[in-house]
Amino acid sequence: MQPHKILMLGKARKVSGRGEAVAANYAFGPAEDDAIIKHRLLTRTTTTRGEPPLKKLQKKFTTFVSEIEKQEDNYNDCEKLAKAFLQELATFEIPLLKSKAIVDANIREKENFNELKDEINRQILQAQADIEDLKKQLEESKIERQHKEECEAIRKLIALQPPRSETQKLITELEKEIMALDAENTAGSRLLELRKKQFALLLHVVDELQNTIEEEQKNLIEEMRAAPEELKNGIEDASGGSEAMAVD
Repeated sequence: MQPHKILMLGKARKVSGRGEAVAANYAFGPAEDDAIIKHRLLTRTTTTRGEPPLKKLQKKFTTFVSEIEKQEDNYNDCEKLAKAFLQELATFEIPLLKSKAIVDANIREKENFNELKDEINRQILQAQADIEDLKKQLEESKIERQHKEECEAIRKLIALQPPRSETQKLITELEKEIMALDAENTAGSRLLELRKKQFALLLHVVDELQNTIEEEQKNLIEEMRAAPEELKNGIEDASGGSEAMAVD
């Protein structure tokens, strides 16, 4: 890490420390909280006891720079201070490397989680599709079962009926009875037609007989009316003859 960057981090830590003291009574949003937590993790101001590592590193660097700026033959001292600074820098970098490893692990874990989330979402969609297919299959199964129940009911009704041979025999007998009834009906119709003709002839004969009787009655009445006249005429004729004989 370069010295000027170390000094800038120290100044930033001091400024942020004053800002935190001023804004201690105010609520921060998620973005501000994340920035503060990130800064504290980088500077390790809350993760160790005693003097913060960054401040110790800054002191080492300041001591080293001050020793270099002296116009003296202090090469050994500068070398010692440089080694001490590099050692402190290495000590400071180890937690950073660990934090970076943790961050990388978290990133990989996040990627794995996102992949797992996508896989779970895919499985959820597949499960929903399977559920819809199962619903359709259930409806089809219900319809098929209903058809089977209807077929079973029809089969039971058919089983209750007599065998086909008996049914065919019964049908043949009924057809014979129907044919006999048709023949009887035809014979009855012919007989009825004959009886109608005979009755019509009988009525005609009765009518003729009645007419004949009436004619005979009329003739008899006329004869009965004509008989007294003839009798009277016969009597008169007889009387005339007797008188003629008497005269003689």
